[in-house]
Parts: sequence; C-alpha cells; structure tokens
Amino acid sequence: MSAMARDTLIETLGPLFEVLGATDPSEDGLAERLNRDLPATGDLCAAVRTAAESGVDDGWLCDREAGGIRFSRPVKPSDDSAGYSVDAVVMQDVVGPKHTHTNGEINLCFAQEGDPRFDGHPEGWVVFQPGSTHKPRVAGGRMLILYFLPDGAIQFHRD
Repeated sequence: MSAMARDTLIETLGPLFEVLGATDPSEDGLAERLNRDLPATGDLCAAVRTAAESGVDDGWLCDREAGGIRFSRPVKPSDDSAGYSVDAVVMQDVVGPKHTHTNGEINLCFAQEGDPRFDGHPEGWVVFQPGSTHKPRVAGGRMLILYFLPDGAIQFHRD
C-alpha cells in the first residue's frame, strides 16, 4: 500500500471522524440525519468516494478477497479516527458472512455499477444498532462500502 495514498484517504476521512466521534450508533434516526447532513453526493462524501475508489483502482484498498467480496481495513481504531476502525468492502450481488455489530456499525455506501442496494438501502448512510446481527447483502449491482466500527468491534458467526 502506498503510504501517501493511505494518508490521503485518512486525511479525507478526518471530517467524518469528527462527526462520528460526536455520534452514538444507537441514536434513533441517525441514518436519516447523516443522509441529510452529509449526503453521499455532497462535497465531503464525494471526496471520500474519490479517495476510496482510487485506492481500489490502485489495488491497495480492498486487496483481499473471500467469497466474492473484496475487503481491507485501512484504518484501525485510534484517537485520530475517533475510536472507529474503517473496513472497505466491494460487494456485487453477493451475501456476506453473518456478524454481530457489537458496538454498532455506521456504513457509507457508494453505488459503483447498476442500481445496488445494501440490505435494501440505496447509496448513502446505513446504520445498524449495537447488538444487531445480519448477513450483509448487496443486490442489483456493485457497491463500495466503508464500514465505521466503534472500537473496531465486530463478531463473525459460523452461521
């Protein structure tokens, strides 16, 4: 991975970490608020999209693959990331592994091809409450998803 490209992505994510650091994933209506205040097509999220897509295109982001899903964790939880890790995932018409969002999960989803839906949701912010469990699914196309995990906490299940 290019250290400069990774640093560019982290710098671009900085304003999102500021917002998420003051956010509780259990907050009712959080996804709606994020979609209103930080739309996927707005300037900040567009810059994040560009940095993430460049990382995928350059091959250092989402550089691993399992079950048809490309993924990586470019950001580990730290003070600089407001305690969030960031997993980057590219999914296309696939169901991922069952997992529990121990402390919640805040997702920023970018449509890449077709009219994809992440667990039925279009491009934008999708939030899962602490303790919720699912098998993530993208249907209708390809999506690049950034998973923001408080304390990097996630528990995978054998099924």
